[in-house]
Amino acid sequence: MDSSVPPHSSEPRPRRRDRHGRGMRGPVAPPQVPLSASRADSFRDLVQDSVERLERRWPQLAEVDFVVLDVPTTGEETVPLGSALSAEKERPAQIVVYRRPVEIRTKSRDERALLVHEVVVEQVADLLGLSPESVDPRYGQE
Repeated sequence: MDSSVPPHSSEPRPRRRDRHGRGMRGPVAPPQVPLSASRADSFRDLVQDSVERLERRWPQLAEVDFVVLDVPTTGEETVPLGSALSAEKERPAQIVVYRRPVEIRTKSRDERALLVHEVVVEQVADLLGLSPESVDPRYGQE
């Protein structure tokens, strides 16, 4: 008995073009446009801008690691916006800024930039044993 239907191949068939325009779309914006940056990337940029601003006045901050984490791991009642850890034998000093608690407390990018800078200044002041006003004279005025 001869069958006119060819046997089914186990190899995948080549993809055909999307005839109705409902297929996968390309990126919304090219990578160099700010729209394509994620919220986490733009938050890291805010922290980096704040750190660079402070490093001009405090060169010893070049040896401090600045880290951005999404949320704190502590189970405290109040949620911290940042934390500072002193240097130990095998680990340099570290300042952590928590992204989600800061984002929740701000409505716009400008507010977020101000709050990020305040958090970084407060943690640097804590690490150096100084007041925030001595770390950045404009602290609390913006």
